[in-house]
Amino acid sequence: MHNCLVALLIVLFPFLAVAETPEMKGLAIIQEADKRDLGWIDSKAELRMVLKNKQGQESERTIRINTLEVEGDGDKSLSVFDAPRDIKGTAFLSYTHSVVPDDQWLYLPALKRIKRIASANKSGPFVGSEFAYEDIASQEVDKYTYKWLRDELFDRRDCFVIEAYPVYKNSGYTKQVVWLDKEIYRAVRIDYYDRKNAKLKTLITSEWRQYLEKYWRPGLMEMTNHQTGKSTKLMWNNYQFRTGLTDRDFDRNTLKRAR
Repeated sequence: MHNCLVALLIVLFPFLAVAETPEMKGLAIIQEADKRDLGWIDSKAELRMVLKNKQGQESERTIRINTLEVEGDGDKSLSVFDAPRDIKGTAFLSYTHSVVPDDQWLYLPALKRIKRIASANKSGPFVGSEFAYEDIASQEVDKYTYKWLRDELFDRRDCFVIEAYPVYKNSGYTKQVVWLDKEIYRAVRIDYYDRKNAKLKTLITSEWRQYLEKYWRPGLMEMTNHQTGKSTKLMWNNYQFRTGLTDRDFDRNTLKRAR
């Protein structure tokens, strides 16, 4: 239908015009963000993880992460730990889904055993960090319902502020409040609220770079736990895209072969 005809119908029959609700606006913004990040196919990256306890003591881990974009479903990812020595060879495989529970497995080389992560444990910490298993899975649109709250500046960026409510079972959160940059349509801050609806954690992302003239990725992600005083930094390097990864690189057998 032509735009002029639509406008004429609204003038003649104003009851046809439906006001955009905060829920409709929030969903539309998230759908646009998702649409802008389609088509990268696969990626590889290197990651340095720095864990800090309440006393300020730090420990580091280095990880390689491969990711495969899956049409019509969530992404697949394989994370392999290279250091420190006591966890070298530990590998984590994740199949993210929209509404049904994600499939996740952890390979522990000391035990030479693959451990499936139960859906009820997705709120647990990922290898002792302040990131939960559900935080590191790809964030599919259908996993949440949304509500636009307001527009405001964060870190000199013009942002949409949107609440996201998980609809999948066993989430550790009642809601997330997301600051989404209006220019790049990526989350620059997320506040996480626990099952008692108290603020639990805040994630700040920065050092954003664009790849393939389209896809934005952060160089730094910092998760701070307000209730424990602990924090975890993720420093990303050497992003590569469209490297030729396939489903065969993400089956369960790759966990034991990952080195």
